[in-house]
Amino acid sequence: MKARYHPIRFYVIVFTFTWFFWICAAFNDELAMTFMLLGLCVPAFTALLFIFTSKDRILIHDLKRKLMAVGSLKPHSLLCAMLLFAFIIFLSISISLLFNQPMTQFAFTDGFSFSIHGFSALFTMLMASVIEEVGWRGYGEDAIAQSCNWYKESILFGILWALWHLPLFLITGSYQNGLAVLGPMYVINFLISVIPLGFITTWVYVINERSMLACILFHLFVNLCQEKIAMTPQTKCIETFIITLAAIVLVTCYRQLFFETKHVGQLPEI
Repeated sequence: MKARYHPIRFYVIVFTFTWFFWICAAFNDELAMTFMLLGLCVPAFTALLFIFTSKDRILIHDLKRKLMAVGSLKPHSLLCAMLLFAFIIFLSISISLLFNQPMTQFAFTDGFSFSIHGFSALFTMLMASVIEEVGWRGYGEDAIAQSCNWYKESILFGILWALWHLPLFLITGSYQNGLAVLGPMYVINFLISVIPLGFITTWVYVINERSMLACILFHLFVNLCQEKIAMTPQTKCIETFIITLAAIVLVTCYRQLFFETKHVGQLPEI
């Protein structure tokens, strides 16, 4: 069967244009927001371009189903994923108290830790959640999973997803830039944390019949928790450790999901 997905071509294009726009944003304050948006849209635009220019009716139908089919959602699994992440935060803060971190972390913040040139952080996070998932779940994740099980896919995608964020550390006002100002340890922690989080997101994606809508809701929930709960940067380092443990437990409990290979070469028929 002719391969429906072209992962190498997809990721080369995504990285080339995203990094180009974001590096431009880092060195041009006046047009920073424009370049930020262009870079953010690259994965989604590339995914749509690959799918619709392929003229593959199965791929096109699958994209529409993943984005709009509410029936694919399994509310209980999505709720479990959100509760799991909320518990991860609760446990991380609780452990941080042993290291003299403040009790006030159990409160909500008054605002957001970043702003992008006049756009509210809430709007930015909502837009990022939708646009990113169209690119990653619309094409990027399946492009890798076409050739391997979901466990290997989660590792590969997690690494790529982490590296994709790198230029954001240079852009003044971004969440990632705020971490860079604090020190290299927090930059490294962010990049590492993305990889185990990818396992949880993959679980949400697959168990909800590859629903983009489920991933959009989960992505937004994670971003809001990271911003609105008053965790210190030090606690977020503890959180990375807890997320990694949660990913290990999830893979252990759902071995069949992560290690099955019946979908290899068959996406998106099944």
